[in-house]
Amino acid sequence: MARFSKIEVIQRMKQTGMVPVFYNADLELSKQVVKACYEGGVRAFEFTNRGDFAHEIFGELSKWVAKECPEMILGVGSVVDAPTAALYIQLGANFVVGPLFNAEVAKVCNRRLIPYTPGCGSVSEIGAAQEVGCDMTKIFPAGNVGGPSFVKNILAPMPWSMIMATGAVEPTEENLSAWFKAGVTVVGMGSLLFPKEVIAQKDWAAISLKCREALDIIAKYKK
Repeated sequence: MARFSKIEVIQRMKQTGMVPVFYNADLELSKQVVKACYEGGVRAFEFTNRGDFAHEIFGELSKWVAKECPEMILGVGSVVDAPTAALYIQLGANFVVGPLFNAEVAKVCNRRLIPYTPGCGSVSEIGAAQEVGCDMTKIFPAGNVGGPSFVKNILAPMPWSMIMATGAVEPTEENLSAWFKAGVTVVGMGSLLFPKEVIAQKDWAAISLKCREALDIIAKYKK
């Protein structure tokens, strides 16, 4: 079961402004990445459902995080159907993110008061997701659906919207300032936070530093 309430999850995402997005089939390596992010100030982490037996890795990671990174809110990403959402919720997911909008996933999450952030590529999709209780929606792939200007144009007629941008987000001041000036609530960031060579070298301190730098930039521009 989730360790954090729906309100706590959304508030924490709003406070920090960044959710690292990561998957690896190696449990011990995944633990080190989560720990490095935690030490870098991250408090919400998305482990994606992208490999065979990913749920088994997630279940063990969830138990470990509860002990070793008690303030870290662990959620699952890349969820496209309701049975998968239910599986991860049972394993301790505190939030569910998907690349698309599926109303059946929303029903499962709402029953357990778990935040569901679906991927949307249009204003109509965002509106439909909000109708079924999605407090936050993800524009995805953010760079392809219009970038920061798309976010700004959504918020003009729908200023109550909370938007997560994932895809085409980089840990640089130029990139992050553009997204937050446009009005995003939070960004999801993957491979650029975890360069392959850094993972290969197991340079966890470098990941912590990159997270701290990104969070500091976000703090400057977050509304």
